[in-house]
Amino acid sequence: MPKRQSGNKKGKQNNFAKLSIFQPNKYKFKKTCPLSVKGAPEVNYKNIKLLKKYVSENGKILPSRITNVSQKKQRELSLSIKRARNLALI
Repeated sequence: MPKRQSGNKKGKQNNFAKLSIFQPNKYKFKKTCPLSVKGAPEVNYKNIKLLKKYVSENGKILPSRITNVSQKKQRELSLSIKRARNLALI
């Protein structure tokens, strides 16, 4: 009986073997904050239409990794959402 050969021969490498964890990422892209650009709406507890975009259906504040909001604006957002909740605007 002849020996069975495996699908991957010693001379060849598959594509996954060529990839390395330590290789630099070539495809980095910069996220821009939608609230920091020119002409962006002001973050305020009275601006309910804006605040509702950053709150989930359950009423939780969405994280900045999902909404692409900068840290500074995220803090302002969360504070104004909490104020609007206290005043029963949301």
